[in-house]
Amino acid sequence: MTAPRPLGPDDIGASITLSAEAFGDLPADFTPPSPDTWPLPGRHSWGTWDGDRLVARVMGREYHSWWHGREVPTCGIAGVAVAAESRGAGLLDALMATVLDEGLRERGEVVSTLYPTAPAIYRRYGYEIVTSLLEVELATDRLSRVSPDPAVTLRRATAADVDDVRRLYATWASAHNGPLTRTGPSFPTNPAELVAAFTAITLAVVDDTVVGCASWHRGTGYDDSATIVVDDLVSLHAGATRSLWAMLGSHASVTGRVRLSTSGDDPVRLALPFSEWRVSRQMPYMLRVHDVAGALTGLRLGPLDARVPFTVAGDPLGTTDGAWVLTTAGGVSTCTPGDASYGGPELSPRGLALLVSGAQACAAIRSAGLMDGDTTSDPVLDTLFGGRRVHVRDYF
Repeated sequence: MTAPRPLGPDDIGASITLSAEAFGDLPADFTPPSPDTWPLPGRHSWGTWDGDRLVARVMGREYHSWWHGREVPTCGIAGVAVAAESRGAGLLDALMATVLDEGLRERGEVVSTLYPTAPAIYRRYGYEIVTSLLEVELATDRLSRVSPDPAVTLRRATAADVDDVRRLYATWASAHNGPLTRTGPSFPTNPAELVAAFTAITLAVVDDTVVGCASWHRGTGYDDSATIVVDDLVSLHAGATRSLWAMLGSHASVTGRVRLSTSGDDPVRLALPFSEWRVSRQMPYMLRVHDVAGALTGLRLGPLDARVPFTVAGDPLGTTDGAWVLTTAGGVSTCTPGDASYGGPELSPRGLALLVSGAQACAAIRSAGLMDGDTTSDPVLDTLFGGRRVHVRDYF
């Protein structure tokens, strides 16, 4: 076996072959990427070879995601594939370390996220589930009974509205943990291209300000089997939420369902007068902290001034182990190397991911065996990290 190396234009065929083995045959109309455009922007693929055969591959994608009010450079792991005969041989160990270290070194990616097909594989590398991307289905005829807010005006977005749509999303996303910033090479910058990607982007406007939007695909058919697919329903205003739901419900005579991409305890559900919210698909989302000081510095953790020593132990990739000190002053955090003699709790890398994300309180992390030692600072850590819900919207 070779050491991991970057995949280049000459490796496109081998990469496609391995992808088809891992994820199923490609569609009949699939067009291979052109060597002139490889790699696509923001994608960094590495592979391991057995002779002239690609046997393992991992891709790192360039993102930023919101954590505690800060845009954190993020390595999105995607396209993980290992040939059937080579599984269980530990080929991912070197590949994961290489991809994550390159992301940290070249682009400052201090955390990493991924959608696992088998969470146990990634727990070995310090990832833990912090939320799930959900597809939920609602009966359109039930939505037709939602009362719109007369103070809200709905209108169709044009390319001229895209800046307002982006500001709305950024305002919503920055108040949560986990959402991607939707900036950078993986996202379209052309406003017309963004608008054209949907049947419509419907805006909810109050006093000339965009306070909500729904981006949706009408789909095919005009009977009970037809489904409207909503990629985003983002709202900062209760009346806007109701009005957007009512707009989707206005299709009741020609569609049977609305399918929404969402996550966590989405507050848009609070605008519904009924409880039905059927989850049709669930995709767990995992987080790894790869650089402790880099990830825990500059977070907005509230008004509490505190100094909390802690240690991290058991990281198979070796980048997080050690003693650290988290300090908050004026609501902003700093994390620096410490000394084990300072005391404080001890976390595994998985426990650190749960703590930093705010997905679990210290008591739950301890009960899972991912946190040990001194409990004195647990209430402080819960206060610092527990103030934001974990949400995701984008699948990569």
